[in-house]
Amino acid sequence: MDLKRSELVEAKRQIDSTLHKLKETVKTLEAKENPNNYSSQITLAKRRIEAFNISVFLIEREITELDERN
Repeated sequence: MDLKRSELVEAKRQIDSTLHKLKETVKTLEAKENPNNYSSQITLAKRRIEAFNISVFLIEREITELDERN
């Protein structure tokens, strides 16, 4: 897949935004009176955070490689 730098930058921006929202969701759920009632939602959010962190890492690596080629 041949992606433009601007597409990668925009994808990273969108993922960063979603990451921020997910992290806030985890904080909110963990702060609830009985967070054990939300354990599956917390686990899911944390797994998504990890997946998005991997995505950001790979996008940043691709952007760096594109910059080095140009």
